[in-house]
Parts: sequence; structure tokens; C-alpha cells
Amino acid sequence: MNGEVKPQSIDLPDRVEELERENRKLQKINKVLIERVEVSATTRTDPYAAFEHSVVLAEQVRERTAALNVALGDLKTSNTALSQAKQQAEVAHQRLTDGIESISDAFVLFDSERRIVLYNSKFESVWAGIGVSIKQGLGIQEIRRLADQHQLIEEEFYGDEADNSVFYRLKDGRWFQVSERGTLDGGLVILYTDITELKQNETARRERALADKSRVLQNTVDNLSQGVVLINAEGRLEVWNQRFLELSGFTETVLNKQPLFSDLISRCELILLTPFSNHHSGNGTIELEQSLRNGQVIEVRTHPIPEGGFVNTYADITERHQYAETLRESEQWIRLITDHVPALIAYVGDDLRYQFTNKVYEDWYGWSREALTGKTITMVHGGEQFVKLKPYIDKALSGESVTFEIEEKDPKGEPRYMLKAYVPNLDSEGKAVGLFVLIRDITDRRKTAQALQESYQTMEQRVVERTSELTKLNDQLWQEITERKQVEGRLLEASKHAEQANLSKTKFLAAVSHDLLQPLNAARLFTSALQEKSAVQSERHLIDSVGASLDDVESLLSTLVDISKLDAGVIEPDVTVFPVSSLLNNIANEYKQVAGSERLKLRYVSSSAVISSDSQLLARILRNFLTNAIRYTDRGSVLLGCRRKRHSLVIEVWDTGRGIPEEKLGDVFLEFKRLQASRDEGDKGLGLGLAIVDKISRMLGHCISVSSIPGKGSMFSVEVPLAPADQYTVEAKTEHQPVADNLLEGASIWLIDNDPAICRGMQTLLEGWGCHVQTVHDEAQLLGLLSEQEVPGLLIADYHLDDDKNGLDAAINFNQQLSDPVPVLMITANYTNELKQVIREQGYLLINKPVRPMKLKMTLNHLLK
Repeated sequence: MNGEVKPQSIDLPDRVEELERENRKLQKINKVLIERVEVSATTRTDPYAAFEHSVVLAEQVRERTAALNVALGDLKTSNTALSQAKQQAEVAHQRLTDGIESISDAFVLFDSERRIVLYNSKFESVWAGIGVSIKQGLGIQEIRRLADQHQLIEEEFYGDEADNSVFYRLKDGRWFQVSERGTLDGGLVILYTDITELKQNETARRERALADKSRVLQNTVDNLSQGVVLINAEGRLEVWNQRFLELSGFTETVLNKQPLFSDLISRCELILLTPFSNHHSGNGTIELEQSLRNGQVIEVRTHPIPEGGFVNTYADITERHQYAETLRESEQWIRLITDHVPALIAYVGDDLRYQFTNKVYEDWYGWSREALTGKTITMVHGGEQFVKLKPYIDKALSGESVTFEIEEKDPKGEPRYMLKAYVPNLDSEGKAVGLFVLIRDITDRRKTAQALQESYQTMEQRVVERTSELTKLNDQLWQEITERKQVEGRLLEASKHAEQANLSKTKFLAAVSHDLLQPLNAARLFTSALQEKSAVQSERHLIDSVGASLDDVESLLSTLVDISKLDAGVIEPDVTVFPVSSLLNNIANEYKQVAGSERLKLRYVSSSAVISSDSQLLARILRNFLTNAIRYTDRGSVLLGCRRKRHSLVIEVWDTGRGIPEEKLGDVFLEFKRLQASRDEGDKGLGLGLAIVDKISRMLGHCISVSSIPGKGSMFSVEVPLAPADQYTVEAKTEHQPVADNLLEGASIWLIDNDPAICRGMQTLLEGWGCHVQTVHDEAQLLGLLSEQEVPGLLIADYHLDDDKNGLDAAINFNQQLSDPVPVLMITANYTNELKQVIREQGYLLINKPVRPMKLKMTLNHLLK
């Protein structure tokens, strides 16, 4: 134990004097310990036990001291007794030292010069790590200098005045409460109590309390009906609630990364205000109202925080906004109604100030609405007139409805007679809180009454004369009415005839499309058969010319028929969900060849979007766009691509052609309107292509648009609604896919068609491809072939047969006779969705007339494969 006093070999008088000093020192120590225990704020059991032990030791010291005094008296007579007393004193000192060592606190005793006299091992552990060992004689200033030099103390603060304690936090994290007490001889006793665990518990308790408060705060924020978000001074999100996530569309994962608030602004439909937004309300708060696409109205407010950062709140005020809109609309209706009533209408509160007036009231008295609202009756009518009105006003405010006549002067100063009615407005308690004012100008009626009174004597004669005049006038009016009815009847009948004639024309063209296309289809088949055969160059030129003429006739006729069908409402859209690439890929491949033949380049950018539309009608729109782009582009390129929006896909066709003047952009979709000649002088177009596009887009509900720069090119687009990808299911293909194999060589194909010309043309074309062809004209002949020949590899059936029969029923009955049904290709000029659906359900393929030979060849290859 450091600080222990070791015995020395000295003379007896000196030894006695030394023992007396030691005795006095021990007495001081005991006294200090007793005082320390009395004033100490520590109530632990161990220090108190040490104190009790010290008291016992002190008692023993006093006993030994008494014995020592006795021994001193007998010192001269007994050296042995002195030695025993010395040993007993040393034991007592050792016990005192052990008692100090057993104290749980660090203990140190300084003398009057503030140098260490006595200390325990816990005091050494307090200053461990400063590079200097604690020993007797070390001054307190030196200890403090070493502590400052090694930055041992990180935090220091003082307790309250009653406690007189100092608290230190060392750099190793330990906390000590330091208590000082002076001794009688000017010395100093210091106790260092380790309160690290207490501080840790207190810190943990505070952290738990803070966590509980944070949790309660977060729960409170989450249960608010408003969306709330807190942005710190660094511009990052710190606190938000579930309502903010719902309104903004963000997820917890995104916001848990504490992104910059400014980075989120552009990613959200909801307006995210900052303190720098230009929507100040005048009190430091920033606020605005925003209408979302789903119809919600959100009130957004920003509240700056003085320490930095800000809080945004997002309140759904849809109902309040709708209620306010309803009130405004109601007020507008009331204004509209009352402003057109010929009477003067007003509402006056119980303070006799105007709260509402209609336009007639304002015009009659010559006041504007803004100037009249809030004015008293005295200010508007004058004091003299108010005296006349006051009795009636008092009655109305007492709950009685009154009606009276009174004379007033209008703004021009002319006297007028007014019929006024005051109706009280009663609250739930029956008290009048205002009155409704209804005034009518009866001056003319008064004058008329006076005139009637004056002319009473001659009234009978005047009545007779007036009756005669009225009778003549009435007869004239009846004659005019009769003539007008006759004219209107003739006009109505003529209009009805015109409408019936136009409708009959349209329905006729739509209905006879099959008969119109039949000979054209036969001619194309014969021409295609001739083109398949080898011929001399001059004959090939004639065949190609005939084919080109047929193409022109087909294009013109198909366009006229399509226009008629659209006008007659024959065509109905068959809307399905499909990937746009399945449509655009085929169209792009088709028109790359067309563009190449015109020395143009077709560029195509695909898309993975899934859309909802009628694929055939949409394809017709895009083919018209591409045809026009190639037709009116002399050099350069044509671009087919898509632009994705939030809920739709815009399919665009760009060209580098001649362009369209801005004043003529509205004419491009009109019928029989061609703004410029194409470069193909043989083009026989009627200007109906874009008119068909306009009609189809209206039928599908798709928006089309056009923009152009003369000399640089044009852009035509159609906007199609997007469909969720999970709504698209892969179905059996109802359209053929091009195949490279030629499976027609030697294939057995049967054809049923009621038109002999079609049969001959189809047989000639198919035999040119190497097929074995059998043709029949009705179902009976078709079934009869089964008993004569082997089952064919494929059946081609025209839908329209004689005697109101159809090829679809014939094909179904034919396959029912077979154990293994054969593929069926239906050919028809019927474009209805019902027929398409029926053919699709049977698993057959469909080609509309007129038949294109190359498409027919690829379809047959596909079916045979």
C-alpha cells in the first residue's frame, strides 16, 4: 500500500515525539473521515461500513494512545512496554490504511501545501495512462498539469451549490464525481466516486425515452390525414408518413436512402414545394392548390424551420374544393336567375346593410355591385326616404311580411311608383336576421290605370274598334302561320328525301362491295397467273400494264367502298390487346421494299409496348401514313417509330418530303382533297386516304395529328392507349407468317366458289405454282368429291355462295365428314367483326378480297406446313 509509514531506528525521546505526531495525524484523519461521511451525498452501504470500521479503528487508536501515554509515563522504567505500544500503533495505522483502501471511491489526502500524504489504489487507477506514477509528495498542480497535457479530461461541469461537487468525463469514457473537504490543519481530502454505470444507465434511459418519443411522434404523424414530410437543413428527407407515400407515389425503400429533396421534385406528379417557391401567402408559409389527374385536389404548404430545413404538408381538400365549387356554381346560378328577373331583388341584414343585389336593382339605383354591398339603406335611399321606409322595415324585422306601394325618384329625378315587399329571414329560433327585398316598378301600371279611368266613358267604342282590329290581325296571323307550316312541311320532306337518298347510296356501296370486288378479284387472279408464266418481253410489258391498271382500279374501288362502309357504320372495331411490335414489324418489312423501289430509305425503331386497339384498322391508318410519306418524298428517308407517354403510345411517321403549308394542315383529312401532285404521274388517287384515316381514328377513339415544315418534311401520328403487359395472352395466330419453304409443289387443293371466273382464275394461278386443283360451286359438289377422290391437303372456300349459302358452313360440314380435318382458308369481302370471330373460333384463316397473290402464296405455304 502506497503512503505507508515505515518505522525508523531513532532514540526514545525522538520516538515518543514521532509517535505523538503520528497520533495527532491519525486523529486528524479520523476526524476528516468522520466529517466526510457526515457530508457525503453517497448513501452506499460499503462506504458507510468502511466508516463504521474506521470509527472502531479510531476508538482503538484512542485506546492505544491512552495506553501509549501510560507507556510513556513508564517509558523510563520499561523499554519493553514502549515496543509493545509501538507495535500496537503500527497495527492501528495499518488498519486505518486498510480501511481507506477498502473504500469503493478513490481517496487522496493532501497536506497544507497540496502535496499527497495518503491515497489508495483506486486513486491511482483514476489517473492511469498519463505517463506518471502517483506517489507521496506529488503536488495537486502537477497532477492537473499532467491531466491537461494528456487531455485526460474531456468534459467538466459543476453540480448545484448544496452538493459542492465537480463532475468529470475522462477520455476513456469513465465518469467521476469529485468531492473536496478541507482539514483543520489546512490540508485537503478528495474523494473520486465512479459514476460511469450511473451515467450509462441515465444515457440509456434518455435514449429509450427519446426513442419512445420518436416512436410516438412517428405514430402521430402516420395517423394524420395530411401527408407530412420533414426536410433537414441539408435538404434531405428525415421524417415522412404513410399518407405522403400514397400521394407522392414513392416507396419506403426510395425515401430510406434519404435522397435530396430537390432530386425528388422532378420525379413526382405532386408539386413538392420548397421555401424558394413563388407561392408565398404573406406570413412566411408557402401554399398552393394542385389538381391531380385522378380528380383529387391537394393543398400543399411549406413551413420553414428557423434552425434550417422545412416541413411540407399535403392535405386532400377534394371534398372542400368540390363544396366550394358547388357553392360558386350555386351563386352563379342564383346570380344568373336573379339578374334576368325584371324585378329588383336585394337582401339586407339586420344591421340594415346590403348583402346581395341583382343587376336590375343596381342599374335602377345607379350603384355598382361593389359599391352597393355593405352600404346601409340610409346611404342608398337618403334620410328622408328612410323615414318613410322604416315602419315597414321594423315590421319585417319583427317577423312580419309586408307589401306596400311608395313613390320614389329614379337617378334622373323623375317620380316613379314602386311596389315593395319585405320578407323576413328567420333563424332556427324564429328571430329575423335580415330581410329579402322585392321591388317592382308599377309606374306604367299606375299610369295605365289612370288612363283607363279617364277613358272609361269611351271604353266600349274603343273596345269594339280594337276588337275589330285584333280580329283582322289575328286572321292575317293565322294565314301566315298556315303558309309557313306548308313551307316547312315541304322543306322537311325535301330534306328527308335527300337524307334517304344519301343513306341509300352509302348503304348500297357498302352492301355491293362483294359484287364489285368479285370481277376485280378474278381479273387479278388471271393477271397473276399470266405473270407466273414465262412470256416474251413485249407480252410481259402488256401483262404488267394490265396488272398496274388493275392495281389502280382496286385501290380506287377499295377506297370508295371503305368510305361507304365507314359512313354506313358497317365496319365495327375489334379491339384486342397485343404487342405493337407484332404489327409494326410486318408493316416495316412490307414498306421497306416499297421505299426501296422509290430509291428511299425506310428506318424503323421497334417498341416493346403492349397496346389496346383493332390491329387491322390501326394497320390501315399506318399504311396510309407510310404510303403518303413515300408518295410525297422525292429523296431522303422515312422514319417509323413510337413515342411512349404515361398512359398511351404515339406511333409516328416522319418524312423528308415537300411538307405542307401551315394554312392547309386542316385540309389534309378532307375527302377528295389533294394538296399537291405526287411524283408518280400515274397515281390515280382520289385524295381519300387520309379521310379514311380520320374516319377510322374517330371510330377507334384514337387521336391523330400532323405537323409539317414546307421544304423539310412532315410528321403524321396516331395516339393509341397502352394496356398492361399482363393483360396480353399469347393466342393462336390467326394471320399467316411468311415461310421460306415452297410446299405448294404437288399439293392437293380443293376450291369452292360460286363464280366460275374466280374458279378458273384461282385454278390457273395455283396450277402455275405446281398444285393439283379441284373446283366446285356448292356444298353438294364438294361432298360429292369425297367419294371420288382422296382427301385434299387444303380447302379454299369463298364465303358468299348461291341460294343464301356460305362457304363457312360448307367447310364445317366438309371437315365433319373427315376423321382428320384439313386446314381451311376463307376468302370473303365481308369485313364484319362477327364473321372474323366465328372464323377464328373454327381455327380457320381469313383473307379479304381482293386477294393479293403473294399473300395467298405465303398463307397456303403456312397452312400446308
